[in-house]
Amino acid sequence: MPIDPAAAIEITAFDWVPPFAQGYVRDLRPRWACEEMGLTYRERLISAVDRPEWYFRDQPWGQVPTLRDGEVTLFESGATLVHLGEKGGLLPAAGQARASALSWLFAAFNSVEPYVFEWANVSIFAKKQDWAALRKPSLLEDLGGRLDRLQDALGSRDWLSEAFSVADIAMVTVLRAAGDSGLLEPRPALAAYLERGIARPAFQTALAAQLAAFSDDMPTRKQDA
Repeated sequence: MPIDPAAAIEITAFDWVPPFAQGYVRDLRPRWACEEMGLTYRERLISAVDRPEWYFRDQPWGQVPTLRDGEVTLFESGATLVHLGEKGGLLPAAGQARASALSWLFAAFNSVEPYVFEWANVSIFAKKQDWAALRKPSLLEDLGGRLDRLQDALGSRDWLSEAFSVADIAMVTVLRAAGDSGLLEPRPALAAYLERGIARPAFQTALAAQLAAFSDDMPTRKQDA
């Protein structure tokens, strides 16, 4: 669905991030959900370098996304996915299907993503520090064990629950962030799951929309008066 400045749903995103982060910022998640369900949305772009003070009233840490839907405002990408899923049909209404989707959504953010973030830290941000080199082997073992359990649970299914849901948006975006770790190569079911997710037209449209929002040049922080 095209972005519509008059849409009731508003997603706050950054207007620039460093190249390595482009395409991976978490507003991709509600964008993807909206595209899957045919929900139009508008953008509210803010600076990641000089975040406006008023924004901290919506998101205490100044992170994105936040989502506004009429009189309702939410922060944290998982909360936005639950809200949108209930609104547009990507979260089952009741029963085991709903329980499974919610369980896997929280599993993506609580049981897998922290290890992926730590991997990015030791491999990119802190890779020159001695502690990172010491931590990396055991971290890869820990993350690999988590992925083994995830692959076993997925089995031969295409998606985590009975059908594609917000849980898959959560898990696919988490796994995508670990794509260059090499850990998915010996786990073909997870690699195929990731490829199914990112091949969906709605994902591709959401990704293109996020990338289109970024300016070409790094903004400069305002100088103190």
